[in-house]
Amino acid sequence: MIIIPAIDIKDGKVVRLSQGRFQEITIYSSDPVAFAKKWETAGASLIHIVDLDGAEKGEMKNFDAIAKISKAVKVPLEVGGGIRKRDDILRVLGQGISRVVLGTRVVEDRAFLKEILKDWKERIVVSLDCSHGIVTQKGWTSVSNLKATDFAKELQDMGLTQLIYTDIARDGTLRGPNLTSIKEILDSVTIPVIASGGVSNLEDIKSLKKLGSHLWGAIVGKALYEGNFELKDAISLCSQKE
Repeated sequence: MIIIPAIDIKDGKVVRLSQGRFQEITIYSSDPVAFAKKWETAGASLIHIVDLDGAEKGEMKNFDAIAKISKAVKVPLEVGGGIRKRDDILRVLGQGISRVVLGTRVVEDRAFLKEILKDWKERIVVSLDCSHGIVTQKGWTSVSNLKATDFAKELQDMGLTQLIYTDIARDGTLRGPNLTSIKEILDSVTIPVIASGGVSNLEDIKSLKKLGSHLWGAIVGKALYEGNFELKDAISLCSQKE
């Protein structure tokens, strides 16, 4: 399992939301590039970037900031938030970004995902942002009628090679990951899964690691920004053999 530091960007600033609520926001920095360099120096093998304005508005709003990050670091980036069109994907990948994270558009349009996977199968990740096991969309402001485990199976059958599972109720709360829900997702698919939401300390990392190699990675945000542990220590923990 790898540890993936998150950089959430709103109005050009590095922020964290609590439970996906845009009215509950903490600003950590006005310099996303500086944090990307920090995570790179600490040993990150992948950085997860979200354009929060884009997720809320339906089109990318912080593209320039993300492009600057891509130019400033060598570590691979995965980027999501407001990417709803083929041209958006081309634009993002054109900046040297490794992977594109899709969400709302896939919930609304399965045919779109099928077409995209034909061209960029290994570079597309779908994020299941869930509330009580149900998939949400449009920047976590709208709840669908899709059960997360059912949708995960459907995405795998369509050819998706990796997915992210975010428990919104835990995201930004430092209450620990929802191990039960993550296990349900792991049991429903065979493709690699990345867990996101709730990690607060190194013990949480240990608990996630015990779920097995099928859990490919864990996205960590607020715990790093609050200084609960150092990224290098979490990476070291994950590199240790049981």
